[in-house]
Order: sequence, then structure tokens, then C-alpha cells
Amino acid sequence: MGYCSGRCTLIFICGMQLVCVLERQIFDFLGYQWAPILANFVHIIIVILGLFGTIQYRPRYITGYAVWLVLWVTWNVFVICFYLEAGDLSKETDLILTFNISMHRSWWMENGPGCTVTSVTPAPDWAPEDHRYITVSGCFLEYQYIEVAHSSLQIVLALAGFVYACYVVKCITEEEDSFDFIGGFDSYGYQGPQKTSHLQLQPMYMSK
Repeated sequence: MGYCSGRCTLIFICGMQLVCVLERQIFDFLGYQWAPILANFVHIIIVILGLFGTIQYRPRYITGYAVWLVLWVTWNVFVICFYLEAGDLSKETDLILTFNISMHRSWWMENGPGCTVTSVTPAPDWAPEDHRYITVSGCFLEYQYIEVAHSSLQIVLALAGFVYACYVVKCITEEEDSFDFIGGFDSYGYQGPQKTSHLQLQPMYMSK
């Protein structure tokens, strides 16, 4: 795998990450999922910096991007566990993704493929006045599995980005070390030994 090939692949991965996270951000906005919205926003900024570092040969930017991907994978694993209700997590009662400021759920809950939404009247006493009480049926794919698929795709892209980011940083570092070794003498102002002449000049006399 050549350096140029690895760098071009990383640029492609960053582009894919931007497209996928922007799509995800739109649906999180529609569902008022504030925690994912914040995480997606930070991810967009870091991916742009990683893309800039890859194009401009800035290993520090790429390193920061790789570190963030570890946190991004952790976040998406949590989202998967949340929607699959691993442990004590419950997607029905926990309002972690909305910071406990609203009872909104994923946008896909009502708008998934084949879903039929039916309003329930009268609403229960515990339902907030600004929220409608509904039932959803007939979905071809439950909303939690759509969210899990989104997070799984992000994990796959993050793992690929992490591998190629490490590879590109390694190549840039080796290239810089090689350049410093070749040009090191010039950078330190090294001057080779100068030959000195041992010939002694003798005066010349010209007769008239």
C-alpha cells in the first residue's frame, strides 16, 4: 500500500464520514435528539480538521482526528446499547438523548418505512399538553434498528479512518525524518574542510 494510495483513501473516508453524519444530523434535528446533535456537530468539525490535515500534510491534525475517532466509536457503541436496551438502559423511559428536556423520540419512530401513526384520544393525564399521544404500527423495520444501523455504519467508517490515519501519520513522520537526515548538514550550516595551499609565493625579478 503506497503512501499516496493511503492518503487518497483517507480523504475518501473523511468525505464519506461527512456525508453520512450530515444525513444523520438532519434526522436527529427532526427528532429533537439534542445529545446526538451535539456529538454530530463535534464530529463534523473534527473530520473537517482531519481532512485538512491530510491534504496539507499536517500530522498533528490527523493525530487529533484519530484520537477523536476512538471517542466517536465509544459514543456510537453507547447509542447501539441504548436502542437495544442493553443492561438497565431503556429507550422508552430514559430521556438521555434529549438531555431530559423533552419526551421526543427518534424521528424514525413515526416516519419509518411502512409505519402507520394513530392519535390516541383522550390523551393520558401524564402526557404533556404540548405532546400528542400516539400509537405506531405496521412498520417494516422498527426505528431502533434504523438507529442501530446508522451507528454501526459510523463505527465501520471510524475504524477504517483510524487505521488509515495512523498509516498516513507514520508515512509523513518517516518522510520528514528522511528529509531531515538528507538535509541535516545544510540545516546546521555544516562546511566541509577547505584545502589550504602550501605553496609559498616567491618574488620575481625581471632584468632590463
